[in-house]
Amino acid sequence: MSRRPRRNHSPAFKAKVALAAVKGDRTIAQLAEHFDVHPNQITAWKSQLEGSASDVFGSGGGTPATPTVDVKSLHAKIGELTLENDFLEGALTKAGLLSAKR
Repeated sequence: MSRRPRRNHSPAFKAKVALAAVKGDRTIAQLAEHFDVHPNQITAWKSQLEGSASDVFGSGGGTPATPTVDVKSLHAKIGELTLENDFLEGALTKAGLLSAKR
């Protein structure tokens, strides 16, 4: 009997199967046959769902707030540092402290 290749299930599929298991309309064996997944995998996904369900309703509303990045100020800082590096490179080369080889 040959083994089937390893499958990677999407998070949406895992959530769908776990929610079906939480509902309790069908047994784990029936769900395993319907979704073509091992019963132990369904049990694991169900426990993951139940364990992390409190994170959805916790403080922050489920999605962590990403800090806003000011791209203009970052580009300005990059330009400023590049200018300083070019100036210092020229000054050190002129003073003979920086070799031209690198």
